[in-house]
Amino acid sequence: MRNNKPPSFASRIYSVWYRHMRVYTRHLFSNGFPPFMEPLILLAGIGLGLGKYIERMDGVPYIQFLVPGLIVAPAMFTATFECTFGTFIRLEFDKAYDGMLGSPLTVNNLIIGEIFWAGTKGMFFSFAVLSVVLVFGVVPPHSYIFTPFIGFFTGAMFATIALTFTSFIKTINHINFYITGFISPMFFFSGVIFPLNTLPSSIRLFAELLPLVHSVRIVRAMATSHFEIHLLGDVLYIVLSITIFGFFAIQRFKKRMID
Repeated sequence: MRNNKPPSFASRIYSVWYRHMRVYTRHLFSNGFPPFMEPLILLAGIGLGLGKYIERMDGVPYIQFLVPGLIVAPAMFTATFECTFGTFIRLEFDKAYDGMLGSPLTVNNLIIGEIFWAGTKGMFFSFAVLSVVLVFGVVPPHSYIFTPFIGFFTGAMFATIALTFTSFIKTINHINFYITGFISPMFFFSGVIFPLNTLPSSIRLFAELLPLVHSVRIVRAMATSHFEIHLLGDVLYIVLSITIFGFFAIQRFKKRMID
């Protein structure tokens, strides 16, 4: 007898993830090579260059202060581009979602699959940066072994935020406002290049609301093996961001793709 049982929830999420993985790996060299080159450029341009003038920051050598931010920042950027430009193109130009919704997949499956894929890319990009800094002996390997997993959750968090934004826009050019006005400045005000305690108190309070701050703080704590109770707040921030923005993204895309 034919088995008409629909695919499981996990299988449907995996099918979305697998589809994106196959598209990404179709041009594996051109897609996979830049994540390993970008940290070299950043280390040379910021760490090695600026490091000659700043020997120590926040009690550690400047290059070691810089690395935790460099590990998670690429997860933010790749998830953002994937779930803004990538999602919009699949939605409006390629009409990929129309065909996918013709299968047993639901909008919930599509969006959750997108989030998992963006998280996977975030983990890969974080791993790429970690590989480069370990090869050059910049940091001790045992302190950073679990940091790519923070890259996964960082990617998932920024994916949900980007998907929520993308659900509202009508033209792809509007994404530039999001990238230029929100994502790019965040790199400089999230404790990546300098500690937040150097900022004025009013700006520091605003910086605490930025998503990247919490990922950087967790990785830096892992790197120094210096864990404090407030890190639970950073973990909670990431979990709540993924949950809340993920919920709104699903609801918005249901309205946009079905209603």
